[in-house]
Amino acid sequence: MSKSLERITVNPRQCGGRPCIRGMRIRVSDVLDLFAAGLSANEILEDLPDLEMEDIRASLVYASRKLNHPILVA
Repeated sequence: MSKSLERITVNPRQCGGRPCIRGMRIRVSDVLDLFAAGLSANEILEDLPDLEMEDIRASLVYASRKLNHPILVA
């Protein structure tokens, strides 16, 4: 699973420092937005031919890890 996350890069000089895929200007949020719009993984790969299936998996793992954190309430 950690190998997947190596595909996600963050560069403050690229895409406003937002997480991207393999240094390209394809943001993790772009992939998630396409899923939210109802596209399948195969349709996303057709629309973004530079992506690989593992990039899509990495985007989902990244989003899941970012959202799955404890919130301490005082």
